[in-house]
Amino acid sequence: MAKQRVLVKFSGEALAGEDGYGVDTSILKFIAEEIKQLVDNGVEVGVVIGGGNIIRGVTAAKDGIIKRTSGDYMGMLATVINAVAMQEALEYLGMRVRVQSAIKMEQICETFIVRRAVRHLEKGRIVIFAAGTGNPFFTTDTAATLRAIEIGADMIIKATKVDGVYDKDPNKYSDARKLPVLTYDEAMADNIKVMDDTSIALAKENSLPIVVCDMFHKGNLMSIINGDYDKCSIVK
Repeated sequence: MAKQRVLVKFSGEALAGEDGYGVDTSILKFIAEEIKQLVDNGVEVGVVIGGGNIIRGVTAAKDGIIKRTSGDYMGMLATVINAVAMQEALEYLGMRVRVQSAIKMEQICETFIVRRAVRHLEKGRIVIFAAGTGNPFFTTDTAATLRAIEIGADMIIKATKVDGVYDKDPNKYSDARKLPVLTYDEAMADNIKVMDDTSIALAKENSLPIVVCDMFHKGNLMSIINGDYDKCSIVK
């Protein structure tokens, strides 16, 4: 297998488990084991985690008391909390990890520097990119696409709770149809919720494939690396 570099993106909500809030360490460990399998097989891995299990900027600012910019910064700080948690879980499994934040916080993690991030990846370290892009009004989806392009990743793997992209919500509609392959333009259709339009447009401009898979299907990440896309959808 040729050397591969991937960016794995998953939501903060996924870490919350059934409680819907905070970090479920059993889920954290499961995800860490999936990422470890990639690294053990020679894959260079970057990670971006959302912060929705703690706070979402849009939600915090919905009644106007908290400004949207401040709400988004609060959301960025939530992603740092999740990044530190994931770092701990990966190190618990014996992995070498670095957290890089788009907002300076030297006591907790490194500041994002793309050359340093690439060097870490080349040395076999997992790099977790925290605090989004460092700017309000941009989602962690956009941050994931941006970081993937900056580090020269071969693909983004967006790990979700469903096994791919559907023409409508499969949790609400029994006749929802899975779309195994989509173009970037199809992925930006109003009824298709892959990632936000900014992130997809950025991926399109840089010909970066996006693979959407079920993060809770054991071994799925490794299957994708091996070219098995049966349990996922791919945007390209």
